[in-house]
Amino acid sequence: MEHISSKNTYHKQELLIRMERNHEVIQRLSKKLCSYTYEPKCPSSFEKYNDLKRNFKLFEKYQKNLMDMIHRKKAGAVQGLEREVQLHLKRFRELEADIAAYLLDTLEHS
Repeated sequence: MEHISSKNTYHKQELLIRMERNHEVIQRLSKKLCSYTYEPKCPSSFEKYNDLKRNFKLFEKYQKNLMDMIHRKKAGAVQGLEREVQLHLKRFRELEADIAAYLLDTLEHS
């Protein structure tokens, strides 16, 4: 039984570490997005740019809420927390793909 518990704890720690790394990646991408190099040059790019900025803010909000939830419930069992973490990791992958598409589009139009 102890082996199962330690494996589960390791998995949760791995997810938390991944969340922190993803958060750092998102912060770097956000800074890159705000740089002069990737400034929008056409109306559709401005729309994508604004959507990305809004999505970055939402991601930050979800990250903060999830980390608060984790810290509050650290001692006890958390129902549905792993599912929330998985959803957040999915959001990260989607946001990462969106920013990559935007940057490629911006480079093509420059």
